[in-house]
Amino acid sequence: MASQEEIFKKLVSHCKEYGFVFPSSDIYDGLGAVYDYGQNGVELKNNIKKYWWDSMTLLNENVVGIDSAVFMHPTVWKASGHVDAFNDPLIDNKDSKKRYRADVLIEEQIAKYEDKINRETEKAAKRFGDAFDEQKFRETNPRVQETEAKKAALHARFAKALNDENLEELRQIIIDEEIVCPVSGTRNWTEIRRFNLMFSTEMGSTADGATKIYLRPETAQGIFVNFLNVQKSGRMKIPFGIAQIGKAFRNEIVARQFIFRMREFEQMEMQFFVRPGEEAAWFEKWKQTRMRWHKALGLGDKKYRFHDHDKLAHYANAATDIEFEMPFGFKEVEGIHSRTDFDLSSHEKFSGKKIQFFDPELNRSYVPYVIETSIGVDRMFLSVLTGAYSEEKLEDGETRTVLKIPPALAPVKLAVLPLVKKDGLPEKAREIMDNLKFEYHCQYDEKDSIGKRYRRQDAIGTPYCVTVDHDGLVDNQVTIRYRDTMQQERVPIVRLEQVIAEKLSMKNLLKTI
Repeated sequence: MASQEEIFKKLVSHCKEYGFVFPSSDIYDGLGAVYDYGQNGVELKNNIKKYWWDSMTLLNENVVGIDSAVFMHPTVWKASGHVDAFNDPLIDNKDSKKRYRADVLIEEQIAKYEDKINRETEKAAKRFGDAFDEQKFRETNPRVQETEAKKAALHARFAKALNDENLEELRQIIIDEEIVCPVSGTRNWTEIRRFNLMFSTEMGSTADGATKIYLRPETAQGIFVNFLNVQKSGRMKIPFGIAQIGKAFRNEIVARQFIFRMREFEQMEMQFFVRPGEEAAWFEKWKQTRMRWHKALGLGDKKYRFHDHDKLAHYANAATDIEFEMPFGFKEVEGIHSRTDFDLSSHEKFSGKKIQFFDPELNRSYVPYVIETSIGVDRMFLSVLTGAYSEEKLEDGETRTVLKIPPALAPVKLAVLPLVKKDGLPEKAREIMDNLKFEYHCQYDEKDSIGKRYRRQDAIGTPYCVTVDHDGLVDNQVTIRYRDTMQQERVPIVRLEQVIAEKLSMKNLLKTI
């Protein structure tokens, strides 16, 4: 059986081969941690964005959208804290000359303890079979208990060092845990330094008169500085939310794991403005709502979990991540944060403008508190592909690679295939395409055997293939082949759309949230 690492390598190469993701500037050997989305990738990405956008703006009467500029007044980033505090703790290995994020090295060490416990549990489960009591085993097995104690101690020490912003202690943890460089295998570490992640550039015609500005490292500030514009022009009442999808840029030194951590990426963020004192209830509500949104895709409920933050940002009073089980472990896909009134208060202070809401029920003005939901489009894209990628052994001994992408998100919804390239079958197939293309992204394919064509569609995640054969010219019926089961069914052409519509409908998907 292939390891998770091997599966991930296959997935990365599958993405390039089938037009999902290409290295940026590929003919020039690429640009580190920057990627382009191909013809199938852009369709999947757009469908993910539509699923998110509609779930925010259609399902919530009090959530509206904006699209703010990438360039913003430089004082925005002073007010937000990014100029002074947006940095990562980095450590170098002197032998490999490779640079790592110190916090990530320690998080990976904690994950190793967790993996060790899971391996012990799996071995015991195989040994004892149906009689196995997993909870009792975890609570009583000495080896598991010992590893659990090490993990808990490391976790507590790590959380304290993060909250104290104690770089020396972070380095000492790396030394005490005997964490080695994955490349050189040595423990020859430098001191830890902080590195600001913002890209800067200059705006203006001359070097003397130019203003230093930044490429935004997040989209949230575009929402906060537009709070008054949206609230007044939309006559919005608290509670209400502002949603936005847009590009963000971070000069990640340790960018890796394909599109998981990139220098140019896309975010889907919604800032929800609430009364002070009501933020805890809204935080809980949005936590559950966002988890339902993820699970509605049917990639497997066990692949998701909440992970509460060890270190809260200075402005937050609660924060949790929704993590998805990637081939390289559970990783953050979305963050839900209770940001208090930090952002609006800070912009009020730096801009000199009053950024408050007059609440007629309370008969007073206040700076609203904020609940943020922030999801990376690229990470979401990766989680969908990871959950969908499957290699199946067939009865004839062959293997098929199939992407079981949720049908409403699939790049191509329907492939129309004439059995042969003659006898009027291509014309009939084109007629079906022309009828359905206004509603669904369809693909026509007449090259190679029907079996090879099915495999190609499996590889890009097409939920339905429709084959037009000679009988169909007489009885006006076609064969639908279902991607996940490979079962086939004869249906009248007039009923074709009815048969496929339910599964492909974004509306039906939204109804399950």
